[in-house]
Amino acid sequence: MLPSLLVQIPVDEPIACVSGDGAFDTKTCHEAIAARGAIGCIPTRKNTRPWKDISLGLLARNEILRTTKRLGRTIWKRWSDYHRRSLVETKMHCFKRLGERVMARCFNGQVTELQVRAAILNRFSMLGRPCSVAVA
Repeated sequence: MLPSLLVQIPVDEPIACVSGDGAFDTKTCHEAIAARGAIGCIPTRKNTRPWKDISLGLLARNEILRTTKRLGRTIWKRWSDYHRRSLVETKMHCFKRLGERVMARCFNGQVTELQVRAAILNRFSMLGRPCSVAVA
């Protein structure tokens, strides 16, 4: 899934770092990240071994493995800012829960709150919609 997501980002838009959990520790993911000139911040799976192939993505992954073994997983995560991934996931969870409950006590405040939430959710929905163009 990651390579197809990276293809959707315009080529002229730079990508500095791609973060993901251990499920993204695959050759295709590391190759796609290296092809975009980004740094992969993906922890290696436990009990993993270095990959034998020689390419930019696989060499970067083997370097993560070497660093993780030398420093330990906890220090590598702190050193590589891996914790930012969980902060983003937490913020996305907040956006998803945005419309679940009303905080205001009076009716007019509740109406205003729901209108603001609807506007925010509509904006996020609009950003996620594909641009479809009729052909012939």
